[in-house]
Amino acid sequence: MRKASHGISFSVRLLGGWILAFTGFCCIFSCQSNHSTDEGSRESERVDDWIVLFDGTSLDQWRTIGSDSIFTSYWKIEDGILKKIERGKVPVRADGQPLQGGDLMTREAFDNFELMWEWALFEEGNSGLKYNVSEEMSVSSGSRHSALGFEYQMIDDHASKYNDLKPEQFSGALYDLLPAMGGQIKGNGEFNTSRIRVEGNEVTHWLNGEKVLNYQFGSEALVSAYNKSKFAEIPGFIDKRKGHIVLQDHITEAWFRNIRIKRL
Repeated sequence: MRKASHGISFSVRLLGGWILAFTGFCCIFSCQSNHSTDEGSRESERVDDWIVLFDGTSLDQWRTIGSDSIFTSYWKIEDGILKKIERGKVPVRADGQPLQGGDLMTREAFDNFELMWEWALFEEGNSGLKYNVSEEMSVSSGSRHSALGFEYQMIDDHASKYNDLKPEQFSGALYDLLPAMGGQIKGNGEFNTSRIRVEGNEVTHWLNGEKVLNYQFGSEALVSAYNKSKFAEIPGFIDKRKGHIVLQDHITEAWFRNIRIKRL
């Protein structure tokens, strides 16, 4: 009887061990599964947080500043690219006057955000992407269809035409205010990647993956630059606001694609 009891006891212990092992395995699998699901959810949220401003097919997120519609004479979508047409290539009206143009402005305004886009220029190209834009200030202080705001400069840095520009007028700079440090643009017709992050008073510019500028709203450096700039006579120009994003209707041809923004 003692031998039988010992055998039964051993079997029970063995069975208990298997049960514990199986339970632990299930727990680990469940935890891993939940962790994986949580990670997937967070990743989905990160992707879904982005608002596509231009998807290659539609300008539904945009309008011409100072208008409820889009002046299409200077803008067209072709092969998934938003193309700003060179002024000299736009047909004129019957009276010989140029057709109406204007900057493209997002319908929504943004406060704290991260913005990414791709852009390409051609020989002696010059353009800009503006943010912190007040339509009211633009219309009252500038021309009706041209935006006033902080401009991320995009220009053919290699063109001899621009050799005499100030440091704060080259690509990646906060135009006419603060220069970019480092960063290289790609060749004519090649797409560059740019990013702007505005969080609180902190603002950062990137150009082709390299951080080229960091500044703060209200800082001594920004105020000093403003007082020396062409914007000095515009009250409130350097104040932070919930503003629009704008693509500049400049003289030369410029291409844009994959424009997206995320609220912070």
